[in-house]
Amino acid sequence: MTDISPILEFLPCRTPDAWIEEARKPENLPVILIDHANNELKAAQSAIAIMSRYRSGQSWSAKREEALDQAQRVNQLDLLNKMSRLAREELRHYEQVLAIMAKRDIPYTYLGAGRYAGEMSQQIRTFEPAKLIDTLIMGAFIEARSCERFSALAPYLDEELAKFYRSLLKSESRHFQDYLALAESICGESIVDRVQVFAAKEQGAIESQDATFRFHSGVPAD
Repeated sequence: MTDISPILEFLPCRTPDAWIEEARKPENLPVILIDHANNELKAAQSAIAIMSRYRSGQSWSAKREEALDQAQRVNQLDLLNKMSRLAREELRHYEQVLAIMAKRDIPYTYLGAGRYAGEMSQQIRTFEPAKLIDTLIMGAFIEARSCERFSALAPYLDEELAKFYRSLLKSESRHFQDYLALAESICGESIVDRVQVFAAKEQGAIESQDATFRFHSGVPAD
């Protein structure tokens, strides 16, 4: 089984028991799977959006018209290659969730987004390269939390779902590490301060009461 101890050390808190108790209820399985599918699709879309915004000729320097220096070109190629691979993997996971839903006769109906990503995105700065750095740090938290919840929920699921969720741990843990490494490389210095900003926001979203139950939601409201 994949060692997720680096993720547990990175995240500011564990998933509350109250969320796990709600998630393990059979009547909530459709919500878990539909939201999981939506999250895989959004992750792929986000990676593609990063590729589009920062492709050749689009600098993340403060003055966009400036040419990239050698170090920036290396970072740019690393960013594009890793986002491309991540998008393909996320779409593959999306297809796998769809197949599980179809097998269980769970219709893919509309499910609105929870508050988690929206609250995290409020911390993203609006100028470059800070915007890209913060976007990558936020991506690291989302991937890390997904991985932590796959692991936390797996013991309470049926054999097929438990096996599937455990199979995702390796790729999701790598995605978290890729996002962080890219952010630090592009920043050119420590990103600890920005990680702490997002960690505080993430912990607040996870540990506070949440009226909407989703895969990344907080403590279910009474």
